[in-house]
Amino acid sequence: MKIQTTNYQNYLQQIPEKGRHILAQQTEDKVLVYQAFNPKIARYAIENQRFGGNHYSFNRMTWIKPNFLWMMYRCGWTSKHNQEYVLGIWITKTGFETILTQAAYSSYQEDIYQTTENWKADLANKPVRLQWDPDHDIYGNKQERRAIQLGMKGNILKQFNEEMICKIVDMTTFVKAQKELIDNRQLEQLQVPSESIFKSSSEILNDFLKLD
Repeated sequence: MKIQTTNYQNYLQQIPEKGRHILAQQTEDKVLVYQAFNPKIARYAIENQRFGGNHYSFNRMTWIKPNFLWMMYRCGWTSKHNQEYVLGIWITKTGFETILTQAAYSSYQEDIYQTTENWKADLANKPVRLQWDPDHDIYGNKQERRAIQLGMKGNILKQFNEEMICKIVDMTTFVKAQKELIDNRQLEQLQVPSESIFKSSSEILNDFLKLD
C-alpha cells in the first residue's frame, strides 16, 4: 500500500478545474484519507496502527479528508498548532462508502432536505457530518473546485478505527520536503499524491452527495 506520487504539474492536468468531486488516491478496494494531529496522538497511531492512547478522544468529532491539497491548506503544511504530523490512512472502500451513507450535511441544503425540520432530523440521526469546501492550491488560494471533508463521531468513529483502517502512514517528512520546494520556488520538483475521481457504486448516494 505504497502511496503513489506524481509531479504537481501532471497532477493539475489530471484533475477537474471546477465542480464537486471526491478526489482521492485509491486502489480497487482501498481509499487514502488524511488527518493531521499533534505528535503524541500521531506517534501512538503510527506505532499501533490504530488511534487511541491517553491523548486521543473517541468522544470528539474527528475529520477525514481524501484530498491531499485540502489537507495541506487545513494544516498549513504541518505549520499549525496540533497539526504538526500528517497521516495518510488507507481504509477499505466499503468502509468509506459506509461513512458516506451515514453522512448528513453540516449546513441546510434545500434541494436535499426541502425543509429545515428534515435537515435537523437527519443531523440528529446520523453520526457523520459532510461539508463541501473550496479546494485550494499549493499556496492556499481558493479554487473553483470543491473538496469534501467528513466528520465522524460515536460508533462510526469506533468502527472506522477498529474495522476500516488498513494502514497508517506517517507523511510528515514528505510534506515538509514538498513545502521546502514550494518555498524555494522549485515547483518542477514538487510531488503530490496522485488522485482520481471517486464515485460510489450507488447512484442514489452519488445524487445525495451532489457529485458532478
